[in-house]
Amino acid sequence: MNDQGKVLITGGTGLIGRALTAELSRAGYEVVVLSRSPERVSGLPAGARAAGWDAATADGWGAEAEGARAIVNLAGENLATWPWTEATKRRILGSRLDATRAVVQAVERASDRPPVLVQASGIDVYGPQEDDGEPVDEGDPVGEGFLAHVTREWEAASAPAEALGVRRVCLRTAMVLAREGGALPKLALPFRLGAGGPVGSGRQWVSWIHLRDEVRAIRFLLEHPEAAGPFNLTAPEPVRNRELAKTLGRVLRRPALFRAPAFAVRTVLGEMADTVLDGRRALPRRLRELGFTWDFPELEPALRDLLR
Repeated sequence: MNDQGKVLITGGTGLIGRALTAELSRAGYEVVVLSRSPERVSGLPAGARAAGWDAATADGWGAEAEGARAIVNLAGENLATWPWTEATKRRILGSRLDATRAVVQAVERASDRPPVLVQASGIDVYGPQEDDGEPVDEGDPVGEGFLAHVTREWEAASAPAEALGVRRVCLRTAMVLAREGGALPKLALPFRLGAGGPVGSGRQWVSWIHLRDEVRAIRFLLEHPEAAGPFNLTAPEPVRNRELAKTLGRVLRRPALFRAPAFAVRTVLGEMADTVLDGRRALPRRLRELGFTWDFPELEPALRDLLR
């Protein structure tokens, strides 16, 4: 029975969106997944349905926002689209800005507005961190680089919702570990083939979060009216890349001896190599202060759960 109210999710067919749809449906919410091809959306849980939108305006779907409990905006071009040509980078940024402006437009048009907008972002907003630098949290300034620019603009596009009386939460998400997709299957493949190991120097920091904790944190922030502004969605224990490699090897019972040199990674990935060669060491200070608890605060139990 859907007695918790209606939640709209853009990007609901992606890795995080599907897991969040399942989480909220189990909790008794009516979930509406917005898709440009709603007729192709399948496998939704009971209590969830798909609706069409153009990911650019509120036309045709904006009435769904009327009286909704929340909108969760996850829509945007996949960052793993390779290579990062100038056209690709324009699509990565433009898809996020267009979708976010459409969501804000729907909120503006509603007479009974959703009380909360949960806006996707990422820890790349801080820019790369030095190997020996201090960790960052939500109180630190934004950084430089393409992904920092994208996340900064993405968050800013949702800011007008606050002037409409809507509580806004920005999800600065770290690398999400999941068996169903995302980074983990790609990270694990070389180890399964016996050729895994650190990338680059191996000293760069990696912030991560188990998919289960990601969706639990999103629901937590949606349901806590005191939560507003940016939140780092990361596990509380970031690790260095060499520790990630060593732990993956141990869990998979494979060697972790084959280092991928930085020049080779840059040759293959181009500018996208920055996502694996540069450090991200973000801490979830504000989540912890609100009382959120992690099911998987440490890397090895998280990997064992996902790779067993």
